[in-house]
Amino acid sequence: MPASPIRKLVPFAEAAKKKGIKIYHLNIGQPDIETPPEILDAVRNSDFKILEYSHSAGNESYRKKLVEYYRSVNINVDPNEIIITTGGSEAILFGFMSCLDAGDEVIIPEPFYANYNGFAVTAGVTVKPITSSIQSGFALPPIEEFEKLISPKTKAIVICNPNNPTGYLYSREELEVLKTIIIKHDLYLFSDEAYREFCYEGKHFSAMQLEGAENNVILMDTISKRYSACGARIGALVTHNKEVLNTAMKFAQARLSPPEFGQILGEAAVDIPANYFEKPKAEYQLRRDTIVKRLNNIPGVFCPNPGGAFYAMASLPIDDADVFCQWLLESFDYNGATLMLAPATGFYGTEGLGKNEVRLAYVLNVDAINNAMDCLEKALEIYPGRKK
Repeated sequence: MPASPIRKLVPFAEAAKKKGIKIYHLNIGQPDIETPPEILDAVRNSDFKILEYSHSAGNESYRKKLVEYYRSVNINVDPNEIIITTGGSEAILFGFMSCLDAGDEVIIPEPFYANYNGFAVTAGVTVKPITSSIQSGFALPPIEEFEKLISPKTKAIVICNPNNPTGYLYSREELEVLKTIIIKHDLYLFSDEAYREFCYEGKHFSAMQLEGAENNVILMDTISKRYSACGARIGALVTHNKEVLNTAMKFAQARLSPPEFGQILGEAAVDIPANYFEKPKAEYQLRRDTIVKRLNNIPGVFCPNPGGAFYAMASLPIDDADVFCQWLLESFDYNGATLMLAPATGFYGTEGLGKNEVRLAYVLNVDAINNAMDCLEKALEIYPGRKK
């Protein structure tokens, strides 16, 4: 089981804090946007004598509510095509375990969400990375590159749209290319759409909207980032494929039921007016514009403009991002502060890639981002391992 590139440096951060150093956490996608109070109130005001198991697929009332939500984003499903999961993480794991056997292969454009590796290890399947480059802004690789990787063991393609860690927003045209591949080779397309609401350049197009691929598409979703409710641990696996749903239900039954309080919160969230997202989206876009401009103004740094989510990938004038990120926490501070980044090596499946790249989560306010960029700029000026 691989270590998380996002969390593995936590001991060094804790040691720095004990020395009195302030740390700007750009390493993890924990939003600082307040969770909507009305959904917290729904949990606080819940009134029952026994905290019971729910249905293994999740409360029917919540699944019916989610049908309304998905309809609002042009995804048509019925309540029986939704299984509520313990976070998006369990949706990914249920999808892998239901559709793939040990020894099967999945193709994932890299860099990719690091925990896909962990879920693949759990399910006994092999990740076959297909490299997208920072020079192209991490656009979908050409169809020919996918064809080269497809073997008799290939059973699925996985995408995250908008992407974590790159922030890349896949277009409808790119999704149509993927449809061509999955139909031709009879593959599943797992689509992780945790950041659907946060698209800044263009509109979101869901894999569930691909006509003619209804039985191939598995949607993996979560309320964590949408409503700044990461601790609720509520997600969903959604598909029209009845056989997949029947199989996933066996895994859902094995873990009994998803968390009740999280479902209460999630159900209340569906009633939040659609214009709720205008304010956090505008705030994230301001942060994106701030961090991308600051990064590209630092000599030797390059950061493509992400189209969605709240992550940016940047190449730095360094040889080893893992060493640099640890050095920031162990040996550097600027006016009593430093920053924590996620080294990009953990987001690549191909050995040796991402050595000079980092992921930054712009989940802090603009003042904090500017202070963090001041630290990064100063750090790169004095870093012993800086490339000339």
